[in-house]
Amino acid sequence: MSENLVIGIIKDAIQTGIMVSAPILLVSIIIGLAISIFQATTQIQEQTLTFVPKLIAIAIVGLITGSWMLHQLIAFTERIFTYISHITQ
Repeated sequence: MSENLVIGIIKDAIQTGIMVSAPILLVSIIIGLAISIFQATTQIQEQTLTFVPKLIAIAIVGLITGSWMLHQLIAFTERIFTYISHITQ
């Protein structure tokens, strides 16, 4: 196993992880920022106020992009198994 192959596998794993987690993280950040601005302008300092909208938004994004995420992870798994089969030959 060469260093280039290992670096390629690690790069692919990181890239896949970022792609799969990006939709949920971005929605969570945007909802959190919007609620923070709302709390700052209204001076409502309720800590549980951010939890429910984030949870609902993340659930909706998970339902919308779940199949795409699963396809990305399956493609990554297939690439890993291909790498493994080429290593043993």
